[in-house]
Amino acid sequence: MILNRNGTRASIPGPSDWFVGAVRIDPIHMEQQEPSRITSALVTFEPGARTNWHTHPLGQLLIVTAGRGWTQCEGEARVEVNAGDTIWCPPGHKHWHGATSSTGMSHIAVQEMLDRKNVDWLEPVTDAQYKGE
Repeated sequence: MILNRNGTRASIPGPSDWFVGAVRIDPIHMEQQEPSRITSALVTFEPGARTNWHTHPLGQLLIVTAGRGWTQCEGEARVEVNAGDTIWCPPGHKHWHGATSSTGMSHIAVQEMLDRKNVDWLEPVTDAQYKGE
């Protein structure tokens, strides 16, 4: 068993290559433990912050834990998400997620590794896309 005590793992700033705006990543289970493929983190977005467009080789489960945010799948309308909502993003499905322009949002992100990779980062979400225009 691996026990990670609360407060013993450092928060990580969201890299600007993956996010727009102020984002904090708090590791939950960031290191793959063979044979499991699961990785997870608590991700907190300040107002206006969001991910780049991205996909996951085996999909992603998001559990919104606080605040209000937006998410969008390529070719679909932007939708609002709130604390208590869950979102399943199928494998290879291009999408983004983040806070609204006026409220922060936190979610737990759970995804599986495939060949030691759990995400393919793509281009930034434009301001027009973010605003739902």
